[in-house]
Amino acid sequence: MKSKALNQIKDKAIWAVLVVLFIGFSIGNSNFLAPTNLITVVRQVSMYGIASIGMTFVILIAGIDLSTGSIITLVNIVCAYIMVNMGLGIGPAIILSLVLATIIGVLNGFMVSTIGIPALIATFATQTIFEGAAYLISGGTPIFGFDQKFKVFGQGYVGPIPVPVIIMIICFAVGSFILNKTYFGRYFYAVGGNEEAARLSGIRVGRVKYLIYALSGFFAGLAGIVLLSRTNSGQPTAGKGYEFDVITCVVLGGVSVSGGYGKFSNVIAGVMIIGVLTNGMVLMNISSYTQMIVKGIILALAVGFDCLQKKRQTT
Repeated sequence: MKSKALNQIKDKAIWAVLVVLFIGFSIGNSNFLAPTNLITVVRQVSMYGIASIGMTFVILIAGIDLSTGSIITLVNIVCAYIMVNMGLGIGPAIILSLVLATIIGVLNGFMVSTIGIPALIATFATQTIFEGAAYLISGGTPIFGFDQKFKVFGQGYVGPIPVPVIIMIICFAVGSFILNKTYFGRYFYAVGGNEEAARLSGIRVGRVKYLIYALSGFFAGLAGIVLLSRTNSGQPTAGKGYEFDVITCVVLGGVSVSGGYGKFSNVIAGVMIIGVLTNGMVLMNISSYTQMIVKGIILALAVGFDCLQKKRQTT
């Protein structure tokens, strides 16, 4: 009962923080609540939101995926290279890029599950490998010159709603369905809550980890394609640092770093908090270095609160 009450408080606190930020930045800058600015905020966070789906699954099993940023970068470059240098169409380029991203996720799952490398080290290794691969493929220079139709994924609108936001909403709906309506979702919670108990109950933990890291790679790849469409240029540094913001969104959204607890509804709040915070600080002319400090403090506080909660549960 005590644990349930603490989780409820944490869930409500996430949305309360978002409301406070809205009020604070609207007072600090009159342009913050302008419809065009709010649309900009949700469009900017769409890449974080899409990538956070896979990261949520990973953290639910008490794992971590530091390769998210490099997958975004590699897909950004590979998709651009296929369209420009190889002359293939938009459809094949997107499909091949997403297959590549998923394979990288499977590779992460292989190292973590089959070989037994700690997730932190395994995904840090692939982060380094594929960041270097992106530089080799691009030669360290941007790739541009796509078909104008490709812009729709990152710059298009359906009525007043940006297409990237629609893609993010669909991804959250798919992620929520997997987590709440399939037996795989129950396995994710079981493995994160107690891996050994899950194994003894007949759950194939290794396969679950393969699936989760594959999904993480897929959603990171999708975020990379949306980012490429938005910038209209394949950049060898496109996803650099994205893993930090995505992890912050997920942890801030109440997903326990110890595994076994988390809701996509709260992850949405975490994504919006990071978006509102970043946009608000830019409007108030706060330097990028100060923004880094603020985000680092927020991540530390979110993880610290989760750790304290776990300690209270065990005492």
